[in-house]
Amino acid sequence: MAQVPVRPVRGGLPAFLVLAGSGIAGGVLLASCSAPANGTATPREPEVIYDTTCGYCHGHNVGPIIRGRQLPAETIEFFVRNGSGAMPAFKPTEISPQELSALSEWISTSKADSTEHGQ
Repeated sequence: MAQVPVRPVRGGLPAFLVLAGSGIAGGVLLASCSAPANGTATPREPEVIYDTTCGYCHGHNVGPIIRGRQLPAETIEFFVRNGSGAMPAFKPTEISPQELSALSEWISTSKADSTEHGQ
């Protein structure tokens, strides 16, 4: 069987070694940028989750007002995980169980916000 010549690139290294090294370095870089393993990430505050996720619809005439209604926390958790109608379900990778527990309790006990408008 004939051998295929390997052409060196800069510095005299064969091209496949340069590519392999680039792939490994890229993988290490991506791994260092990823979120910590489950349970080790710092949970977001309920107000932050509401403002960035829930309030977009539930405070701007898209979905119903949910603050100030004293909805049971269990009901809120059910709808967050399962969705309803136009509301999507949110996975544990989007809102962690710990965050959902704090969020549902916060919504359940929150006062109405006069700046919010819903259906």
